[in-house]
Amino acid sequence: MKFNVKAWSGGARAGVLEIGSCPNPIETPALLLSTRKGLPHFISPDLLSSLPYPDCRLLQVSPLHFLEGLPTRNISKIGGLHRMLSLHEYGIAAVVRDSIFCLPQAIGSTKLGASFETPCGRLLIKPKDYMEMISHMGPNIWVALADEVPAWVTDKRNKISVDRTFRWLDDCLALNPAGGCAFGTIVGGSNLEERKRCAEEVAKRNVSGYWIGGFGLGESIDERPPLLTAIMDILPDDKPRMISGLGLPEEVLQGISAGIDLFDSTYVYSLTLGGYALTFPLDKHRNHYNMQLSQIGSDSTKINLRATVYRKDLSPIVANCTCYTCKNHTKAYINHLLNVHEMLAQILLEIHNTHHYLMFFRLIRETIKDGSFEQFRQSFIESRRDHLKGEAVPA
Repeated sequence: MKFNVKAWSGGARAGVLEIGSCPNPIETPALLLSTRKGLPHFISPDLLSSLPYPDCRLLQVSPLHFLEGLPTRNISKIGGLHRMLSLHEYGIAAVVRDSIFCLPQAIGSTKLGASFETPCGRLLIKPKDYMEMISHMGPNIWVALADEVPAWVTDKRNKISVDRTFRWLDDCLALNPAGGCAFGTIVGGSNLEERKRCAEEVAKRNVSGYWIGGFGLGESIDERPPLLTAIMDILPDDKPRMISGLGLPEEVLQGISAGIDLFDSTYVYSLTLGGYALTFPLDKHRNHYNMQLSQIGSDSTKINLRATVYRKDLSPIVANCTCYTCKNHTKAYINHLLNVHEMLAQILLEIHNTHHYLMFFRLIRETIKDGSFEQFRQSFIESRRDHLKGEAVPA
């Protein structure tokens, strides 16, 4: 794996990530597509190619998904995840955390391993067990096991979590399988000093990049900037940084402003499951939110396609959108599919939402390269805030 930073705009940076299985470099900041056992939740493999290329070539996989069904040793016999999924030209990042199916249980973790609530029940995963799964799966990137804690734990518990994460990182590196790039884990909850201590120690390890954990677990959006800044000031600039728990457009912009390169997010999945479609304009020179959206559940970034107002709407979700869904189907058709509980609705929605969010990241990269990222970020946030205030629609 190779990573180079090509441009800066304040704290935000645009770079290029080269991964062995991907024939073309991935530009960062980038979105990792959330998956269930290696594939997006609703998009079939043959439709993956319809998404923006090569932006869609990074997939996030949770090893904990494979605790049920096909054992990871069988994946190894097949030839690894890439061969099993027939996704030879995709980059796969193994991240132990999954905000949908596998939630960290801070109180349940012990010095032996991390405790998770999974589809198989509550399980304790030791570093040795975890690295055995990684070895069998063969991802391009793997994140070391971490003891994540929510924002409300005591300082004592926070310190224990950081100490355990160091120890587990060293254990994982000692058991590192041949192939795959290790990302060191940085935790510390909402404690600034523990975040700094964790970043300083992990930066000393021989890792290929960094995964920022412990966010999206109860802290407010206003608590994050000083925590992120403290971490980024310590980490070297020549290695990529990944984060989990930041999904909303405002949160993504906040993370990018701090210097995050890769985002592992379940935002698109959550929108799709609820029947929502992303609609915000993808034009950095445009005043973003002049749309009149009064239907329940809609706001300045998305619309609720279950709403009756779309029952006879024969227009695409977004005019001029080049995704498969918008080129071939109407709001009325998707509204019908949702109301008759047809799974095709989720398939078409996930295609559009994934396409739209990947194009959002592409737009962000353009603003970083031309030095206008901060103006774009402020305009985006202020316009959304003003719209929500005027329409009195909950975010």
